[in-house]
Amino acid sequence: MRPRTLISAVTIFVFIFILSGLAAAQEKSNVTIQKVRAPHTSPASGQEMYVSYCASCHGKDGKGNGPAAPALKVPATDLTLLSRQNKGVFPADHVATVIGGAGIAAHGSAEMPVWGTVFRRLSGGHDSEVQQRISNLTKYIESIQSK
Repeated sequence: MRPRTLISAVTIFVFIFILSGLAAAQEKSNVTIQKVRAPHTSPASGQEMYVSYCASCHGKDGKGNGPAAPALKVPATDLTLLSRQNKGVFPADHVATVIGGAGIAAHGSAEMPVWGTVFRRLSGGHDSEVQQRISNLTKYIESIQSK
C-alpha cells in the first residue's frame, strides 16, 4: 500500500471507529458508520485538538467517560491520573511517544488510533507542525492532571 493511501485509510478508520463508537453508545443494536476525515484544528491549541480527537473516548474531562467509551473493548484511560500513577511526575515523553505512535502499533489498545499519522496528513507532511501538535496536545493533557 502506498504511504498516501495508507494515511488516508488510517484516517478513515479512525473516524469510522469514533463515529461507530458514538452510535453504539447511543444505541447498541443499530450502529451507523459514516466515513469522514479528521477535522482540521489549530496546531497551536492543545485543548482544541483534545476536544476534536480525544474527548469522544476519554471524555471532555479526561476521565475516560466519553460518549464512545461504552463501545470500547478496553476502557479508555483516565488521562487525569497519569501523574498520580507516575509518582507525581507527568510522563510527558511517554505521552508524546504514545500520541505520535513512534515505535508502537497504537496507544492503549489497537482500538485507539495513532494520531501521529493523522497529524502528518493534516500538516501536509511538515514534521515541525506534527511535533507542534504532539507537544501542545501533551501539554494540554498535563494541564488536566488531578492534583
